Amino acid sequence: MIDLDAPHSDAATLEAAPTRYIEGGGIRFAYRRLGPPSRASTGTPLVLLQHFSGNIDAWDPAVVNALAADRPVIAFDNAGVGRSTGRTPDTVAAMARDAVAFIDALGLAEVDLLGFSLGGCIAQQIAAERGRLVRKLVLVDTAPPGGEQHLLVVLQEAFSQTDAPDPRLPLFFTRSAASRSAGLAFLQRTKVRQEDRDTENGAAVTDPQARALIGWCTTPDPGNALLHAIRQPALVISGSHDTMLPTSNANALFKELGNAQLILYPDSGHGALFQHHETFVSHVRTFLDAPPTAA
Repeated sequence: MIDLDAPHSDAATLEAAPTRYIEGGGIRFAYRRLGPPSRASTGTPLVLLQHFSGNIDAWDPAVVNALAADRPVIAFDNAGVGRSTGRTPDTVAAMARDAVAFIDALGLAEVDLLGFSLGGCIAQQIAAERGRLVRKLVLVDTAPPGGEQHLLVVLQEAFSQTDAPDPRLPLFFTRSAASRSAGLAFLQRTKVRQEDRDTENGAAVTDPQARALIGWCTTPDPGNALLHAIRQPALVISGSHDTMLPTSNANALFKELGNAQLILYPDSGHGALFQHHETFVSHVRTFLDAPPTAA
């Protein structure tokens, strides 16, 4: 069990926090814990659920560090990802079970969830199945069950742009000068950490993750049963020009969730939270700090 009151390094940033390990459900999970050392000033821990192909170091330090200014923030590798052991499953339901095993191993009775892309699908599954575990959830550039996705097409197009310094530039950002500039700044921030960087993922991770995301979006959910089972307050955020998981998904989530707010960011793609990181952090902190509202 993690002690949220225990002292940690004075460099409580994503770039410098030590990578820790904990056993849960037969998996050795890699994670980093950020935030003030005193439980009294931190509130509910915020657990981050990562996007397709991403590891701990794929998070934007500008987002994670700012969110951790006054609350515990936990970034981790789910089963088989990065430095975590186990096999990456090919369904969102199995990924959610692994994520819950990690949260339970930490001894956390209540958490907030921030799920980005594939991580947002996992967050929905957890919130629907473990209502007492999840206080609030933030769903970013993600899709509901049966939602719209263009994963393989968008990936193929991004990797065909050989002039791009990193596939994430065309994947996460639009073609505008402002968005591209923000994308280049994001890429630089993710490269600051040099020592103890997380392990990059290969096909053993990305192939099952792709099947999980595509399966989630191609499997109908009659009557939106899963979304209607989510009673927690939810903040839904999307970029205006997300080509991978289009903005129509955010509208569907907002419409069907019983207690949701919706925010759309202008001139932004799948990485809207990285492009508009200061605004995003402000919105998330306001949402998490507000007293919960009944559905």
